[in-house]
Amino acid sequence: MRHMFVVIDTSRTMEDQDLKPNRLTSTLKLMEYFVDEYFDQNPISQIGIITTRNKRAEKLTDLAGNPKKHISAFKKAVDTPCAGEPSLYNSLNLAMQTLKYVSFSPVLPILVLTLKGLKIRVSVIGLSAEVHVCTILTRETGGTYHVILDESHFRELLTFHVKPPPASSSSECSLIRMGFPQHTIASVSDQDSKPSFSMSHLDSNGGPGLTLGGYYCPQCRAKYTELPVECKVCGLTLVSAPHLARSFHHLFPMDAFQEMPLEDVQGERFCQACQGELKDKSVYACPVCSSTFCVECDLFIHDTLHCCPCCIHNQTAP
Repeated sequence: MRHMFVVIDTSRTMEDQDLKPNRLTSTLKLMEYFVDEYFDQNPISQIGIITTRNKRAEKLTDLAGNPKKHISAFKKAVDTPCAGEPSLYNSLNLAMQTLKYVSFSPVLPILVLTLKGLKIRVSVIGLSAEVHVCTILTRETGGTYHVILDESHFRELLTFHVKPPPASSSSECSLIRMGFPQHTIASVSDQDSKPSFSMSHLDSNGGPGLTLGGYYCPQCRAKYTELPVECKVCGLTLVSAPHLARSFHHLFPMDAFQEMPLEDVQGERFCQACQGELKDKSVYACPVCSSTFCVECDLFIHDTLHCCPCCIHNQTAP
């Protein structure tokens, strides 16, 4: 499960119009895209938004796994007046206290060391000239620092942060209690079934009205209309099996296939995935089962499937 805070500058410089119609509007619009992509690739993770202006930092949204909540906050923040100067220190300190409940750090160098010690990675996307303190911050914490060229480059840099980095050998593991509710659909003709509200209607932005079906928490029987979600009654994280599967492959990505000349392929020269004839000068072989693939299937396997189909077939074959 990833836990990420995004800090958005809402100081007076965000009124500049080098991005149309201005920096703040363009940033918030791209953040809506980023949140959608983030939860598509990290369905059981959480994200929080922090804004900074007038040398202060405040939470726009708390850590949550509901993309609609964040997108709704972005739409409201478009009308936020930009004022004053941003505070990198206050923003990082607020995020750090929420993530690890650490004590207040007196100076920025100590804050950077604390972030590094807690293994909190900080990455920065700049909208103007490079700032030296951001270079040091990202280098010391293992993050990245980029300055955008235009709006399309801004979008590309945000997309880079959608997928999590691979898990290191020193990563600590912890057990998290989760529930796997099944979707229950009640028939309108069933006299025993009665429409009921989902717990989603407790949110400030409202939710669906009376419905017959939904997901019921296996621990307290609270009803929800969509997953993943954290139960508002008992706090249990409710997910489905596909959500876990889509999150797992990021931690342990596939090894790259070995490139080899077509002449070295023994036997029939056909791609083991699409069954097309291998015509390129180079093919790609799985290091585990030695199956050969064309370049298109190699990209599809690594970007979409995240597992070798021949290895899976060998494991499931009787």
